[in-house]
Amino acid sequence: MSFLGSFRNLLLAVCLMLVLGFLYYSAGKLHMHGWGQELRESSTEYDRLGFLLKLDSGTSAELSYKNGNITEGGCRRGFASAQMTAIFPRNDHNNEVNIMRFSKPAPMFLDNTFKQWSKLKDFVPPFGIKGQEAVIQKILGITKQYTLTSSLDSLSCKRCIIMGNGGIVANKSLGTRIDEYDVVIRLNEAPVKGFEKDVGSKTTLRITYPEGAIQKPARYEKDSLFVFAGFKPQDFKWLKYIVYKEKVSPSDGFWKSVATFVPKEPKEIRILNPYFIREAAFTFIGLPVNNGMMGRGNIPTLGSVAITMALHNCDEVAVAGFGYDMNAPNAPLHYYESVKMSAIKESWTHNIGKEKEFLRKLVRGQVITDLTAGI
Repeated sequence: MSFLGSFRNLLLAVCLMLVLGFLYYSAGKLHMHGWGQELRESSTEYDRLGFLLKLDSGTSAELSYKNGNITEGGCRRGFASAQMTAIFPRNDHNNEVNIMRFSKPAPMFLDNTFKQWSKLKDFVPPFGIKGQEAVIQKILGITKQYTLTSSLDSLSCKRCIIMGNGGIVANKSLGTRIDEYDVVIRLNEAPVKGFEKDVGSKTTLRITYPEGAIQKPARYEKDSLFVFAGFKPQDFKWLKYIVYKEKVSPSDGFWKSVATFVPKEPKEIRILNPYFIREAAFTFIGLPVNNGMMGRGNIPTLGSVAITMALHNCDEVAVAGFGYDMNAPNAPLHYYESVKMSAIKESWTHNIGKEKEFLRKLVRGQVITDLTAGI
């Protein structure tokens, strides 16, 4: 065969490969765009937890609220859950805990059906109630209330705000605006009296654990619910003592002294659904599962847990007093004390960096509103 003939055959082979490549590429594009199928980009469209990667201002039009109604007073019904579903559309990762996408139904508090809740009895505290069924049954047997107040439960649209304890809320004069929310959620022992101008005067519920509970009875708000968050087995034992007005040992397995009396009647006490602790930790923040046991850096802060609870139970969700500015060491750490930001140290239980990533997703995706712009 001549040189010219060999060259011609080579040229034909190259042309054939180019044609086949073009047809293959075209078929792929046709498959993505055509036949009524919506274009779905590769998995790089999502982060490893299943959140959309592109949550900048250019995404706002795509994530605009479409499924709810603007009711009288401006409350957007179903807004938070619609936005959450938009930025967290799927969750199909092979993780032993992280297996379900966001869905709204998840009651705030444990009731007598708690044993039927999926996986609650498979995990020990704080991610479940394994080993605590008997004491929880005793507590629920005397509290007998498992929801918010009747007036709040009857609302067709609820606007909720979670008050963080950060110094960023100081001197913002947001008190009046905060009190306009239907549900005002406060955390641990953060005070109200004397700080009403900045943090408001209304408290619907206060979420806390033994070490974080207010120790001076006079500081409890009369019209608020006491919501218990259990992180350790002995925490549930403590709550039983509180509910039954029994003697409490302030140092019984706790890392600091705890309240020995809570001036609340049993009907004013609730048990936070541990589902929110587990979902916040493993599904939303991506903390180490550690076989479902408490370990280094896998416990979400109470603030993130409260936000997760609100996403399931409120139509609109706002926050204030969240965020630490580590570039301002002389700024106040909390709004109610003189301790500076420089005093904050790395936590053994929390991963503040990962939590901040999660909260920023919620703000950028317009799931929550940050009144103090600290996130």
